[in-house]
Amino acid sequence: MTEPRYLEEIVVGEKRISEPFELTEADSVGFALRYDPQPMHVDRESSERGPFHGLIASGWQTTAIVMSLIVGMQPFGSTPLLGLGVDELRWPIPVRPGDRITGESEVISVTASKSKPQFGIVRVHITGRNQNNEVVLSMFSSLWIAKRPTA
Repeated sequence: MTEPRYLEEIVVGEKRISEPFELTEADSVGFALRYDPQPMHVDRESSERGPFHGLIASGWQTTAIVMSLIVGMQPFGSTPLLGLGVDELRWPIPVRPGDRITGESEVISVTASKSKPQFGIVRVHITGRNQNNEVVLSMFSSLWIAKRPTA
């Protein structure tokens, strides 16, 4: 396990890119059957006639995949990613079975907390891209990060 990173070590502009994750049709349909059972996610025949002309993954699955990729690359070392919220969540184009997704994080701002001086907020732009480098997810996340402990 890597060492934790503290607020003072995090720099605006830091960017990390994950290894890719390939979405299978079985995983896509299985997720949708459980959490988002709409025809464009679960019914191949119906989805062919729909506006997307084939199966697409649920946007919520895309979000979960990208989150898993971000957590896996440990942008802040072993420091947990304690989310305070997400803004501007977008799925500009659908993810399809067989797509290879990468996650990308870029630090947008680092702000010390006024009410809890031992912590700060790191705002991160998170992007998911497919194998063609097309953006499939974009969101801004605010994370609660500890300052280095004082002795």
